[in-house]
Amino acid sequence: MDEELHSLSRRLIELRIEHADLDAMIDRLVEQPPVDELALQRLKKRRLALKDMIARLEATTEPDDLA
Repeated sequence: MDEELHSLSRRLIELRIEHADLDAMIDRLVEQPPVDELALQRLKKRRLALKDMIARLEATTEPDDLA
């Protein structure tokens, strides 16, 4: 059980780092004209998918609030 939580926590950290990297990449791409709209769209789509994955993992790792 502890090993599974450790693994999930590690995965969450990895996803958050990747999400932050994508944020930085998107910011750099927008600042450098001409903007490659297709590349920008793909990066944003990947960032959104990561955000969804992070939310699902957080829901899995956090205890239920029954109070």
